[in-house]
Amino acid sequence: MSDLHDLFLTCPKGLDGLLLEEAQALGLTEARAQVSAIRGKGDLETAYRLCLWSRLANRVLLVLSRFPVSNAEDLYLGVNAVSWSDHLDAGGSLAVEFSGKGSGIDNTHFGALKVKDAIVDNLRAEFGKRPTVDKVNPDIRVHLHLDRGQAVLSLDLSGHSLHQRGYRLQQGAAPLKENLAAAVLIRAGWPKIAAEGGALSDPMCGVGTFLIEAGLIAADIAPNLKRERWGFSNWLGHVPAIWKKLIEEAQQRAEAGLARTPLWIRGYEADPRLIQPARNNIERSGLAEWVKIYQGELATFEPRPDKGQKGLIICNPPYGERLGDEASLLYLYQHLGERLRQSCLGWSAGVFTGAPELGKRMGIRSHKQYAFFNGALPCKLIMLEVEPRQFVTGERGERSDAAPAQGAAVIEQARLSEGGQMFANRLQKNVKALGKWARKEKIECYRVYDADMPEYALAVDLYRDWAHVQEYAAPKSIDPEKAQIRLLDALAALPQALGIPTERIVIKRRERQTGKKQYERQNAEGRFMEVEEGGVKLLVNLTDYLDTGLFLDHRPIRLRIQREAAGKRFLNLFCYTATATVHAAKGDARSTTSVDLSKTYLDWARRNLSLNGFSDKQRLVQSDVMEWLREDRGEYDLVFIDPPTFSNSKRMEGVFDVQRDHVELIDLAMARLARGGVLYFSNNFRKFELDEGLAARYQVEEISAQTLDQDFARNSKIHRAWRISVR
Repeated sequence: MSDLHDLFLTCPKGLDGLLLEEAQALGLTEARAQVSAIRGKGDLETAYRLCLWSRLANRVLLVLSRFPVSNAEDLYLGVNAVSWSDHLDAGGSLAVEFSGKGSGIDNTHFGALKVKDAIVDNLRAEFGKRPTVDKVNPDIRVHLHLDRGQAVLSLDLSGHSLHQRGYRLQQGAAPLKENLAAAVLIRAGWPKIAAEGGALSDPMCGVGTFLIEAGLIAADIAPNLKRERWGFSNWLGHVPAIWKKLIEEAQQRAEAGLARTPLWIRGYEADPRLIQPARNNIERSGLAEWVKIYQGELATFEPRPDKGQKGLIICNPPYGERLGDEASLLYLYQHLGERLRQSCLGWSAGVFTGAPELGKRMGIRSHKQYAFFNGALPCKLIMLEVEPRQFVTGERGERSDAAPAQGAAVIEQARLSEGGQMFANRLQKNVKALGKWARKEKIECYRVYDADMPEYALAVDLYRDWAHVQEYAAPKSIDPEKAQIRLLDALAALPQALGIPTERIVIKRRERQTGKKQYERQNAEGRFMEVEEGGVKLLVNLTDYLDTGLFLDHRPIRLRIQREAAGKRFLNLFCYTATATVHAAKGDARSTTSVDLSKTYLDWARRNLSLNGFSDKQRLVQSDVMEWLREDRGEYDLVFIDPPTFSNSKRMEGVFDVQRDHVELIDLAMARLARGGVLYFSNNFRKFELDEGLAARYQVEEISAQTLDQDFARNSKIHRAWRISVR
């Protein structure tokens, strides 16, 4: 069996260069790279060795035939011409995978069906019986690739993808595939570091994939040594003696590797739920003596290897897949850079990220960057030498060539960019001015910045000792890359300017919210905070929803309602979390009725009322406001309406549009207004125009200017408000 075969190795996108080097080292000759693949020649032993030892390949395909295809019939005949009795028992099972298109075959299912029919008919004609189809564990797996009229028919020797080593039965939310993790380690120089006895640490190790792949490399263990089922296991061309020899050699190498003094390979993970799954994976990999994992926050990460040796820090921080997440991860990358500078001097570091702009915020200049793909997501491996000369200390990222006077004891932090400093100065000025006013008025929650500098389009609100930051989506005319840089500059300035630790800064992106999006849950922390306003206590949630449960710009109108509510029947339409209702109850309203379609917000409203000891005479109604008004026959002395710009729900018909529907809404509400009563109407739709016909029927007074406190005085368009009564 020394005949040479055409071999074809597939791999994740971007790994073909590395795989080429690996395959040649494992004996593949005449090798050349293609997109996400390598082709070359090798005997059966080489093919088996590639299956066993490749850390990077997905599949090893042995080419059975190449032939031209101009139509479906040519495809059938070309496959049928192969002597299938050399490969598969007529009573066995097979699976077929088809890729490519052309020659009138543009449906992969149809192409796979033609290939299957040709194989089945071939064996049935010779033996009078046919094999079955088994897509999960077939005796052989056949692959046909069609490209520009040429078919390549192959036998898949791997079976399941080679990245499935078998040790990772439990994984986290966004794990790296094992062969991608191995590729990152190879690019980061781990094989050389390991050969020299160096250490490795991952401060965000998840379920331990980097750690285990590093251990397999360091201990010279074949990555697929423990795999029991292969694509060639029931192939009639399989030569067990060759395979047995390779397995015995690999086992001897693994035993010799594990007999050496283990390298210092350690992982740390903040999420306690991942610790045991990671340890289980390590145990299954056979590396329990080499790889250790501990629970620990990034803020306390400090590798302490035996005998003080240095090595490689490797990690894959979160990328941010949801809208606005990338911005909120800035502080994580800054903390990572801080820990590297403070605790890892002399180490190499590799940060694998899908957000390379964040990687630049670590305060250490990279000396190499490698392009990768994690699935379809373009990523980079950012390589860093954790040395003082690489630390970024200047405003524009200049390198610090002078070592600290006291070595590791003096580490200069990365300073703000020029734009970031300008933003910080404006923010500090606002905080100083508004802070005096807020303390005097006993206001705990207020806005300190609202896109005062247009290029830094953020709204920054203080909720006691927390900051709630909303990024306004940049117009399409703005270069997204420049907008992102400015955003990160501003976010980097926030902790310094506000004097608030990063863990108390919550960042969201605000876009025009339509339909159900305005109510969609953004997170699930369930963390509520109690704040005070005008003598009442209110619950806010800074993390879980786009809005916090308290519209700060409506503070003056809520306090007005409190002053005017005594002895009155109060109606709150589109009540949200019923903060205005709490104020009305505080003002001794005779009764309150609050209507909203959202059960979530009505539950929140109930908690707000209960927090202040208000339960009697407070009615909460879950209903579509327009439908409820058409049916209600109650009478009210004080009405507050703050509708959304748009709203829809499965529980309501059609869509509410404030510009289109406000006349009907106000008319229905005025029909419920008692003699001498007052209706306050407000909304934040920037283009809103109150219908002129309303002034002909009612006494209408715009009070927008009277409903803006100092923190919103610079943004007069935050909302508009009217006082409406019967003539």
